[in-house]
Amino acid sequence: MAQRRTTRTSRLEARITRDALAVVRRAAEIQGRSVSDFVVAAAQEAAQKTVTEIEIVRLSRAAQEKFVGLLLNPAPPAPALKKAFERHRALVRE
Repeated sequence: MAQRRTTRTSRLEARITRDALAVVRRAAEIQGRSVSDFVVAAAQEAAQKTVTEIEIVRLSRAAQEKFVGLLLNPAPPAPALKKAFERHRALVRE
């Protein structure tokens, strides 16, 4: 996988224990990265996972089937919705 070169303009600092730093250094060494590169990549991966988990809606099989069923066979519009649509049509004439 080719790495992209980007200009780094922001700084992130963190204080960690000696033991945690030793593990991070070892992991970075295993991957052939600097400690900084390793920490940035790990933080980005964790951040992306967190954002993805909150943005993706997961439904059970039964909920998926119900959702699709409602999309394919929607309930008829309620009288209030019909009235609102007619009012909108009267106000916004093309």
